[in-house]
Amino acid sequence: MLLMGQGIGCPEKSRKSELALNQSMRKEEDGEERREEAVERGDQQLRALCGVADLNNGAIGLYNMGLSCCLNSLLQVFFMNTHFTMILRRIRVPIVHAEQKASVPYQMLLLLEQMQRSKQRAVSPQELVRCLTVHNLKLFVQYDAAHLFLSLWNLIKSQITDWELADRLTTLYTIRVQEYLVCQKCSFETRRGSDMLTLPLPMFNSHSQRLKTLEDSLRCFFQPEQLTDNNMCLCEQCERKTPSLQGMKLTCLPQTLILHLKRFCYRKSSWTQKISYPLPFPQSLDFNHILTQEQFHPDAKEKVLWDDVKCTYGNSHFYWGETAYLLVYMRKNPQ
Repeated sequence: MLLMGQGIGCPEKSRKSELALNQSMRKEEDGEERREEAVERGDQQLRALCGVADLNNGAIGLYNMGLSCCLNSLLQVFFMNTHFTMILRRIRVPIVHAEQKASVPYQMLLLLEQMQRSKQRAVSPQELVRCLTVHNLKLFVQYDAAHLFLSLWNLIKSQITDWELADRLTTLYTIRVQEYLVCQKCSFETRRGSDMLTLPLPMFNSHSQRLKTLEDSLRCFFQPEQLTDNNMCLCEQCERKTPSLQGMKLTCLPQTLILHLKRFCYRKSSWTQKISYPLPFPQSLDFNHILTQEQFHPDAKEKVLWDDVKCTYGNSHFYWGETAYLLVYMRKNPQ
């Protein structure tokens, strides 16, 4: 479960300048040092916005830097996944120092080692944060957790040079679905396979009514939609636009399932509002009991782990810290 939080207080961290190895490399290193000094000048701002995020299983916590509480929560989600850390520990370490500093998976690996070996109360993700800024993930920005998860995941996969490990990472998180479109005149059907990293689940149904449970939200997401009037699609067999039935079928669940509750709505004035209504979610999910055979492959049986996170169902008093919207489920007894 992804929980959001923030706090105050952060230790100082000194930086030692690097010495040039030879005269021919001096110009490149001077440029690198100027870039580091520019980042270091922002450290005073970073230390003004910080806190501590805890991690279980013997590892210490993380200090928040520059609105990085969302980042730290996601890092804990990644690091608590033993399947992910097994992939991370097998990556090929870049040889060149500059490549190491720009490698997201390598910097995540170093941070994980720090969290497990340090004797301090918490460690700073400063080097990883610097690495992310190289890839245009800015600081002092309030990120959407789902968007940041996708950005991090894509950076990690694109920088893993071992294709076998990259394939394992894809298999670990990828949700496979089948989209279909059925003509209501001649019953001609078209199908297309698609991959997703998260399931974006609604808080309201098509009639703008509040959904009461996570199971209701899943049923609503996979409910077929009638396309009529201006929404009609071209039928290849009828050779004209006809009323159609559009839907999606779940064909394969990953080891790690990410459910994204769409708790944010956008007004015409570009103002974003968070939906704080409660949406309870269960200890385990059995998709065979939630979806019909037309919506879910009958041979793909899943269940998932549970933690004491009922307080994050949500409420109507605008306590944002209690309105979880990125749920992480793990498969039981994987094949």
